[in-house]
Amino acid sequence: MGKGSKRKHQKKIDESIDSESETQSQGLSTLLDPPKPKKARKVVPDSDLCLVGPPIAPAEARQRWPHRYQSKNKVKKQAVIEASNDEENEVLQAKNHYVEAIVDGCGYKLGDNAYVKAEDGNLDYIARIVEFFETVDQEPFFKAQWFYRAEDTVINKDNAHLIDKRRVFLSDIHDDNPLNCIISKVEIAEIAPDNDSAAKESRIPDSGLYYNMKYSLQHLTFKNIFTEISKKDSGTSSVVSSECGSNNTSSEVQRFDNSQKYLLDLYSGCGAMSTGLCMGASLAGIKLVTKWAVDINSFACKSLQWNHPETKVRNEAAEDFLCLLKEWEKLCQKFSLLELNKPSETVSSETGEEDDDDDDGQGCEEEKEQEQEKERQDDSSSEDSSEEFEVERLLDICFGDPDKAKKRGLYFKVRWKGYDKSYDTWEPIEGLSNCEERLKEFVSKGYKSNILPLPGSVYFICGGPPCQGVSGFNRFRNSNAPLEDVKNKQLVVYMDTIEHLKPRYVLMENVVDILKFAKGFLGQYAVGRLVSMNYQARMGMMAAGSYGVPQFRMRVFLWGSHPSEKLPQYPLPTHEVFSRGGVPNEFELESALTLADAISDLPQVNNDESRDQRNYGTT
Repeated sequence: MGKGSKRKHQKKIDESIDSESETQSQGLSTLLDPPKPKKARKVVPDSDLCLVGPPIAPAEARQRWPHRYQSKNKVKKQAVIEASNDEENEVLQAKNHYVEAIVDGCGYKLGDNAYVKAEDGNLDYIARIVEFFETVDQEPFFKAQWFYRAEDTVINKDNAHLIDKRRVFLSDIHDDNPLNCIISKVEIAEIAPDNDSAAKESRIPDSGLYYNMKYSLQHLTFKNIFTEISKKDSGTSSVVSSECGSNNTSSEVQRFDNSQKYLLDLYSGCGAMSTGLCMGASLAGIKLVTKWAVDINSFACKSLQWNHPETKVRNEAAEDFLCLLKEWEKLCQKFSLLELNKPSETVSSETGEEDDDDDDGQGCEEEKEQEQEKERQDDSSSEDSSEEFEVERLLDICFGDPDKAKKRGLYFKVRWKGYDKSYDTWEPIEGLSNCEERLKEFVSKGYKSNILPLPGSVYFICGGPPCQGVSGFNRFRNSNAPLEDVKNKQLVVYMDTIEHLKPRYVLMENVVDILKFAKGFLGQYAVGRLVSMNYQARMGMMAAGSYGVPQFRMRVFLWGSHPSEKLPQYPLPTHEVFSRGGVPNEFELESALTLADAISDLPQVNNDESRDQRNYGTT
């Protein structure tokens, strides 16, 4: 058998989007360092190897594969052009095309999937056969469209464990190979990315391989494959499932409507990223609202709250916020609030009429009697113990150690009956065991006002996990085990929050070093986590100056989108950029902006200025 010439992917950064220097572009190229592609070898005659059946009609073959039937002059000219782009030097010319072939006594048809011989010591390649043809030298060839395993993609071998070993990705890479490179046929199931675990398992063949996404080198993109099969499989499901566990969505809520969609800003700072997203969404006719924001910096939180009073800003660590979300979901389940979202309990028929029967109200009466009895017991207990105070109401909730007592857990801020707010205290949930009604009242009210997000209620999550662990200014970076560095743990927390809340869209921003440090391990990890949760993903770099900002600053942006949503593109540049990289010549761009352009309209301030505030246009 010969060996296949599977074309390993080369790192590309679309010049129509990124205006970066050669030094910066090396960050993305460090994610993969593939060997150079091999050319197809000359076929050795084999009696068990042949193209079978009548050739495809010449007119049809020329229409489907015109590049195979060109004159020698055109072939040579094309070879020169392709050589300048580091592609193969010659397009193999065909004498005939076929629909079927036989290799080692096994029949193959166009569209079949097969294992293809790889280099010694490597796993055999996996390909879809998209073309059978006989060259003008009468040699049998096939054209392969390659499937990639996770370790063949940007996820790389170091993070391939995040992906189901049975899962492969259909690439957009094609190339020609001798027919005798084919080893055996393999069945690969196409499964809708939003199938639940049971449906997925029922469709995976004995070979144990399946795919539900396409992998493209452009911006390292994982994208859904929308075919009739995937549309039929997905049905009306819109749940993001994880390969790490079961796809139980009984507690998820969907509270999106056409008027308003909620955004969670993690590591929000003063809220610039979420503000920009909401402004951009409004241009597309989408009312995106920053409902929640989280940051550990108290000054940043105060600034964000001042500018966005409608946002519920939480000054706490992201890992505490994630623990709080999990506890909040349990509380909502405890008081059956999530059950209210089920149509069967709120609607009696397809017409949408409310069900008013409810067993003639007997259930409500029994519940009231139980509540009254509970209150009497609470009153009796409070009279017997002089050390207990009566809770007037619960004001807030948090997870952590608000009193610095070195006892982490779920806490509630309590307003005591007969005392003013100066006596408010944080109390652990264990100390409120006799306050079931107050607890239910707080959770019910908080659920209705969305004080905290629940799985399925968040439309968009954005944020930039802290970069201290990868920054080039950090002399103590852990390049051997980046995720063991506490400074890099926030990337894990960010992805865990996404997995818990299951938003429709994700946008993560970070410094370019996330693609360069430790051979791009953390960038690979971020993409791998999103893909393992069945999110579509796209990663690339953008220069701020290309979009009308008076600075060059380069940043990495990672998009993620729910399987039922469209994966966003990166915007085309609008402005030229000074130094450190060029911009594509095919675009007509506005002149680069400078700092003078940004602040020249500010009023002049003298050294002896006594006023704290000045208005534009004043002297």
